[in-house]
Amino acid sequence: MTVPLQNRVNPYGEIVADPARGTMMGNRGGKFHRDDQTLGKRRWATRHWICCDLYWKGNHHEPMGKGYTSLFFLDEVTALAAGHRPCFYCRRKEAQFFLSLASPPLMAHEADRIVDKERRGPRPEVEVEDLSDGAMIGTSQGAFAIRGDRLLQWSFEGYSAAIPRRSVMSAELLTPRLYVGILARGFQPRWHKSAQSLGKGIS
Repeated sequence: MTVPLQNRVNPYGEIVADPARGTMMGNRGGKFHRDDQTLGKRRWATRHWICCDLYWKGNHHEPMGKGYTSLFFLDEVTALAAGHRPCFYCRRKEAQFFLSLASPPLMAHEADRIVDKERRGPRPEVEVEDLSDGAMIGTSQGAFAIRGDRLLQWSFEGYSAAIPRRSVMSAELLTPRLYVGILARGFQPRWHKSAQSLGKGIS
């Protein structure tokens, strides 16, 4: 039996080993794994954390190759919560649109500097009703994604359950505030297919 590599990212930004497959990949600015394809104490190479297409122009990515440490996410909602923005190499139009929605619009290195500070600091407590679709929160029951009037419970395999948004008044905000603002101004992140069935009839 093949042991999964430690390269799956959860909404808290933690990198763990899990056999479930993600729908998007990314990296944290370069290589930070060891030669035996394991991680030491380091969890990033630089503050340029990105989210990429899993398949792009037939390119093959070594999960832990010479160039960088590949990371995998359930979906883009998860990646944003973990502090990863759209990649300018394989997703240029989406990346440009994403940063154009910042207030004021930002260059990639400017956004990366802001989010680096946000993810290093304490996570704020927020009113759940004020959050836009695609933002993620943390509760005692785990991580949830905002989708319409529901909260979708996150897991590595997909969203497993939906509860009314109004059932949680306030919670820990996982998605960086900069990215929450971008979501509020109209960016539509990519969702895992499991969110569709849980969110039927929800705008």
